Amino acid sequence: MFRPLEGVRVLDLSRVLAGPYAAKLLQDLGAEVLRVEAPWGDDTRGWGPPFTEVDGDEVAAYWTSVNLGKQVIRRNLRNEEDLQDVRRLVANADVILENFRPGRADAWFAPWPEQAVVCSITAYGNDGPRRDEGGYDLAMQARSGLMGITGDAEGGPAKVGVAVIDVVTGLHAGAAVLAALFRREREGVGSRLTLSLWDCALDLLINQAQNALVGGTNPERMGTAHPNLVPYRAFPAADGDVAIAVGSDAQWGKLVAALDLKTPEDADWATNPGRVTDRARVEASVATAVKHLSRAEVEARLAGVPCAPVNRVLEALEDPQSKATGAGIETDGVPHVASPHRFHA
Repeated sequence: MFRPLEGVRVLDLSRVLAGPYAAKLLQDLGAEVLRVEAPWGDDTRGWGPPFTEVDGDEVAAYWTSVNLGKQVIRRNLRNEEDLQDVRRLVANADVILENFRPGRADAWFAPWPEQAVVCSITAYGNDGPRRDEGGYDLAMQARSGLMGITGDAEGGPAKVGVAVIDVVTGLHAGAAVLAALFRREREGVGSRLTLSLWDCALDLLINQAQNALVGGTNPERMGTAHPNLVPYRAFPAADGDVAIAVGSDAQWGKLVAALDLKTPEDADWATNPGRVTDRARVEASVATAVKHLSRAEVEARLAGVPCAPVNRVLEALEDPQSKATGAGIETDGVPHVASPHRFHA
């Protein structure tokens, strides 16, 4: 197996999810990760049930989702002897990940090693009125506007089903670290990187933020529907829900033929802007066509049109595609989802 980061030493001083996820990304690429937790362990060790056993300890499945395979030691950074021990680890690390409040890690460890890549993750960044506030993913989803565009139009706001802001912050951190390692390889210098959950949350709004900036209005909650594409949502089928994602006028033509849809004489459904304008009637027409079909029948008919059953998590993990790509593996006796990276010669 190709391990591009083999030999890179990562010191993971972070807690909960964003930082540990970034460390996991680097570990998946071959880096050696040493994780430092408080003597009482990371908070996520208790975020269960369910629980499983790792190295003789009962830990929450949540903790194992990003920390399996890491070497873990326990140190109290408010104890001088332990702090000196971790300082020695800092001096020998290629990459250091931390997510303490702004300035805390600098007080403990600065000056940082010149060759090291130091990545600091905070809730709101190093400036601004919220600089010293902490933040969990739920609060970030709420404040960033993400929760305001998630959920059914008729209901209240909803959060995304995973801690998506923590995850994308970890992805951004991993990408930034890789860029900094590339810079070190070329220029022989380390880097100091800073990321915040807040900035990553706003970046995650992507087209919704751009719609708001250009259009000057707040996006609304639309359930599974899309603000810029129609039809692009989940529809009830005879045996559950099925998502139909028409992303082009050519795909719309295939859907019309497959479902034998009739376009009203006064409608312009051949173009996406026309379908967006007439959203209610387009979606009602598709809903009528699929409600008596099974999800498998919808998929079979809509060959060439992106669609899929709305699965539960175990259904997805047990899907033949997951088995074919080797998505399920074990580490330390604990089952988990494999890294999505597939390197080829």
